[in-house]
Amino acid sequence: MRLGSANTYDNALQNLYTRQSELSSQQEKLTSGKNINRPSDDPTGAGQAERALTRITRVATDQRALDVQRNSITMSESTLGEASNLMQSFRELVVSAGNGTLSPTDRASVAQQLTGLRDQLFSLANRVDNNGLPLFGGLGSASTPFTDLTAGVTFNGISGQRASTETTLPGAMDGQAIWMNVPSGNGTFNVALPASPAALNTGTVSTDTGQVVSQAALTGHNYSVNFSVVAGVTTYNVYDATIAPSPVGPAILAAQPYVDGQAIQFGGMSFVAHGAPANNDAIQISPSTKSNVFNLLDDAIAGIKSGVQTRVNQTIPLALTQIDASMSKISSARGQAGDWLNRADNITNTQQGRTIQLTADKARAEDMDMIKGLSDFKKIDTGYQVALQSYAQIQKLSFFNYIS
Repeated sequence: MRLGSANTYDNALQNLYTRQSELSSQQEKLTSGKNINRPSDDPTGAGQAERALTRITRVATDQRALDVQRNSITMSESTLGEASNLMQSFRELVVSAGNGTLSPTDRASVAQQLTGLRDQLFSLANRVDNNGLPLFGGLGSASTPFTDLTAGVTFNGISGQRASTETTLPGAMDGQAIWMNVPSGNGTFNVALPASPAALNTGTVSTDTGQVVSQAALTGHNYSVNFSVVAGVTTYNVYDATIAPSPVGPAILAAQPYVDGQAIQFGGMSFVAHGAPANNDAIQISPSTKSNVFNLLDDAIAGIKSGVQTRVNQTIPLALTQIDASMSKISSARGQAGDWLNRADNITNTQQGRTIQLTADKARAEDMDMIKGLSDFKKIDTGYQVALQSYAQIQKLSFFNYIS
């Protein structure tokens, strides 16, 4: 087979171009430190690197969202801590208001301090995060979740909180559960003195908050204990006011002797009465209901501010019981916030590990082994130099050079 000079020349030139292109490509890879600088370099590897980059971006987006949620929960936890301190200060003032040596003016001063603490607490319940979103709005979007009305505080949000996912936490806590879900009385029933101006007691009787002595005997009914004083002897009748308004219906306990400091017990309930009731004085018992922290504090303030000793005596133990129940709710919510912050840390650690793994996957797909890359470059360069020399020799091969 005969090869002409032109054919040999073309082959040598093509080999030179190929070697030069390989050398240029390898130089680009060494400069960038990557095996893949464009998808055409390695379509399969480029696809793997692109998928890893997409996942890294998604993890970063999730982490930014988690950081926002973490900041909100951190503020919630701190706010609940402030609320606990305010409630403790409120409790201490209530205890001090029970001092029998205080005058009505003194108690009015205490009530004024209590009002200031109550208003601070209400402000905390409406606190917002750095983005202007309420910390305790639950599922709602109201900018002010709590409204202080004449009839009492109302919740404008939506009860509940968003569910956590693998990478997210709730952005707001359930204000309904924290602030609006406190049981009145002792949590099972209320013991109170008549509040109607037309039926106020005239004696000095007051009670503690009572206790349950038999769950099985509880009825959930309203009761009235009515006192009778005849010839200096005090007795009481107990009426089931749910069945018939007292004292119309039949008494479930009749003509029971009253003894100061002795328990009155019926319907699975027991409470201790103190003082001297007047004729027709009464004590009212009703099932416990759900109230809100602020209304309960308002009741305590009103009782202390009244200046009526029997009402103060009735208010103090009830207020302390309900304050403790409120503080328990706040403490529980604060603990939940702390658990969420721990979970946020765990999620962040997991996300960081995932990012490291995905970054390694991306690097394996597109990064260059520099030692191997330099070795390949030397091989390609050697091949290029050989091709260059071959081309130079072929240029000399012509008939005229031969005959000369």
